[in-house]
Order: sequence, then C-alpha cells, then structure tokens
Amino acid sequence: MSAAAASSVTKFIKCVTVGDGAVGKTCMLICYTCNKFPTVECSHLFTTTSLFFLSSDYIPTVFDNFSANVSVGGSIVNLGLWDTAGQEDYSRLRPLSYRGADVFILSFSLVSRASYENVLKKVLTTENSSGRKFMIRDLYSRN
Repeated sequence: MSAAAASSVTKFIKCVTVGDGAVGKTCMLICYTCNKFPTVECSHLFTTTSLFFLSSDYIPTVFDNFSANVSVGGSIVNLGLWDTAGQEDYSRLRPLSYRGADVFILSFSLVSRASYENVLKKVLTTENSSGRKFMIRDLYSRN
C-alpha cells in the first residue's frame, strides 16, 4: 500500500473466519482479496495456500492473514482478514486470533451438519469467554 493510500485509510476492521477444516475459509478469503478464484497466480500471497490449490491433497491453513482496502460510504477501510485453523488440534490456539475482532465469519459445509454444529460451538464458546454478544448471520460454503 502506498503512503498516500495508507494515510487515507480511516478505520481498521478485524474480520476472523471460523469453521471446521476444509470447508473453504481460505478459498473464500483468497477469492475476496485477489478478486478471482485461487490459482497459481495468487502464489505471491504465500506458498502454502498456492500448494493447496495445485494439489488434490488438503493442506491445513494455520493462522494466515490477508488485508484488503475497501470503500465504505466514501471512506477507505482496511479490512484485516484472519484465517483460523479449523482442525481440533488448534482449539487452544484459535481463540488467540479472536481478540479485538469486529466481525466473525462462520463458515461451514452444507453437506455436513456436524460442521454447522461445530462452528456454532466455536463461536458460542468465544461469546461466553469474551462477554460480547454476537449477531449470527448465515454464510454458506461449498462441499
């Protein structure tokens, strides 16, 4: 981001994705920040994600961050997009990314009721530990 663009940013919004592994959180964030479906052209973001889309094997994401400047009501807002690990192995680390979050995107698979129930458990645990109330909107993911 240029110095002029950085000085025109009026606000930072932290947005954290939450959901099981392999439901499409990383793909969604790359689509948003690159404005196209992830391919090798997005390899400048980071190697791990690029490999995920070049391989048929699932490679878990572990706490990657993206950033995008968006125009909201004529003002430039920096949207920090935090991609959390969905695997249960990271259940103790995941809440560390929740601190200071303005928005949570709940992502789940439409063909897995368990992924929907798991994401609700994750966000309700966050709500109880932070004391903050969340408004939940539906976000559907592939699979």
